[in-house]
Amino acid sequence: MSGTPSKNGTSEPMFFMPTSSPVKPRVKTSMFNVVDDCDENKSLQFGDNSRRKRQVPVEKKTPDSPANGSTVTSPFSMHEEIQEDIPVQEISTTTAQPIIFSDGSAQSRLFIKGGRIVNDDLSFDADIYIEDGIIKQIGNNLVIPGGSRTIEAKNKLVIPGGIDTHTHMQLPFMGTQAVDDFYSGTKAALAGGTTMIMDFVLDPRGCSLLDAYEKWRDWADSKVCCDYGLHIGVTWWDPQVAKEMDLLVKERGVNSFKMFLAYKDSFMLEDHELYESFKVCKELGSLAMVHAENGKIIAEKSKELIAMGITGPEGHEMCRPEEVEKEAVQRALTIANQANCPLYVVKVMSKASAETIADARRSGKIVFGEPIAASLGTDGTHYWNKCWRHAAGHVMSPPLRADTSTPGYLMDLLSNNDLQCTGTDNCTFNAEQKALGKDDFRRIPNGVNGVEDRMSVIWEKGVQSGKMDPCRFVAVTSTNAAKIFNIYPQKGRIAVGSDADLVIWDPNATRTISAKTHHQACDFNIFEGMVCHGVPLYVIMGGHVVLDEGQLKVSQGLGRFIPMPPFAETVYGRVEGRERARMPKKVDREPYTGTVVEIMAPEEFDTRKSDNPILQDPQPFHARPLTRSGARNQQDSSFTLSEQGNNQRRRDYHSNSAQYDDDRPKRSSTRVSRPPGGMSDIFLG
Repeated sequence: MSGTPSKNGTSEPMFFMPTSSPVKPRVKTSMFNVVDDCDENKSLQFGDNSRRKRQVPVEKKTPDSPANGSTVTSPFSMHEEIQEDIPVQEISTTTAQPIIFSDGSAQSRLFIKGGRIVNDDLSFDADIYIEDGIIKQIGNNLVIPGGSRTIEAKNKLVIPGGIDTHTHMQLPFMGTQAVDDFYSGTKAALAGGTTMIMDFVLDPRGCSLLDAYEKWRDWADSKVCCDYGLHIGVTWWDPQVAKEMDLLVKERGVNSFKMFLAYKDSFMLEDHELYESFKVCKELGSLAMVHAENGKIIAEKSKELIAMGITGPEGHEMCRPEEVEKEAVQRALTIANQANCPLYVVKVMSKASAETIADARRSGKIVFGEPIAASLGTDGTHYWNKCWRHAAGHVMSPPLRADTSTPGYLMDLLSNNDLQCTGTDNCTFNAEQKALGKDDFRRIPNGVNGVEDRMSVIWEKGVQSGKMDPCRFVAVTSTNAAKIFNIYPQKGRIAVGSDADLVIWDPNATRTISAKTHHQACDFNIFEGMVCHGVPLYVIMGGHVVLDEGQLKVSQGLGRFIPMPPFAETVYGRVEGRERARMPKKVDREPYTGTVVEIMAPEEFDTRKSDNPILQDPQPFHARPLTRSGARNQQDSSFTLSEQGNNQRRRDYHSNSAQYDDDRPKRSSTRVSRPPGGMSDIFLG
């Protein structure tokens, strides 16, 4: 076996996890399909790079809803190749343990029998055969090779593995670091039925986006138990950032960038910077994401509340009212629409912002809304809890809303496709970390849990409540995310040729959520005590059974990075047509040949030429010219009845601060014969 030098200079083995490779190369054949170059012996060639591309030949697409007794063939072209990014890591006994399959069956062959397959658009009864991490057959009365492990799924649902669109594993933030790293966080994700996460690369202003990307890859590749992708946070703007965005899209498998309207003086971009970044996203075919809150208003409101003595967690929600979130959503929509750039609003937390997104979609704008498990499963009344630790445990941004009808309303919009995806914003901190803000709510690290509980919470609040059916559940927890981020049907669908990321779901089983029993590293759970229907019995990730009748069997580094190509059809399908329809066109007309009036200005002020033909050069406030009728300007701040001066012509009386009638003698009395209001002969003396 080939190896790579370790840090201490010794050679350590390098292999895929788990491993069952024979010592002697074998001929790759298939019982059911023709394999290209099947007569040639080939073995893996290990190079110096730690990340390599694996070519996977797959078959031609046909409909994936089979008739009874039929076998579904591949949805891909016979000659098409899929590139998968497979990380190779250095293994040591202190960092990883291989998965042990106690039943002695072939690790790469699974047969799921008797379940009801649920996709986003249909459900049907069929069996599934999996080999080498890929779904090979779907149908009834399948002929499968010996040595396959059979999993009985009768009376259960077989659904695509969940995709969490929004996580922050081991994020350095607000003076500390999230306690769930890429190992504990992805292990918890698998326990809840999520087989892929999308994490955010988020470094401070001025840092290179490429360097930050590489740092996150180094953190994740050796630890992840499930597959993952990366969004990139754009926390500052200049031409160098635009160049790095181009490289990330074309060479690093990134197709989404997150901009902030919040976090003044740290992550927040100004409106003109948002416009420029949206234009770059549109040219690259990537998706612009926004954290929508008005950062400047929040900063001022926070100061006011602290001055009033409000320092507890309730102040966090008070300085971020719904309209502050709504205003930022509307502003982002306006800027994105002017740039003709599709928009994805993360963490939709309020009814007002959700309505704004729904209205925008109905008016034809390309926008997607992402509520999270927290906003769908609980509310902001917890900020007023007498226990500081409990209240602080719910602090996140945007905050949970005190209106208890908000979760149900967001679920309604999610059910009818006004909102499309679900994430968690999983960014967990323990009590002692939250205590950094014990005297000032502005210093409480923002973040809550959710990556493990998302699937069960949405089933309970959505399907169990009767607001959505199982197909819609699959759409909002998996398929829509796969389509929006351009990894469909590799992910998000049960079809021949798709990745074998599946969950055998028991809709009748229940579980009680608790920090005492969850797999996450944090000591608090915002869903504490919630009883949820809908429990994963088996979770299959990449063809491996990682949750087996409630027993979690995972290994660090088992997951892999999933490149996400640009120009997703779901996102950019309408953009080109919209751009053609909205292209500005000049009006062809005869040139104007008439006279043009000269701009008039007093001689004494016409000393310089102005670039503005209307305003000319600004003049001092006290130097206003005569009115058009020649009368004194009564609004002039220098007007006084006591000032004397020489008799001046009207055009230059301002030059020596004299009044126009200063040369007239003062009268001792004035006879008024026709005063306002009627005739009079009164003598005023």
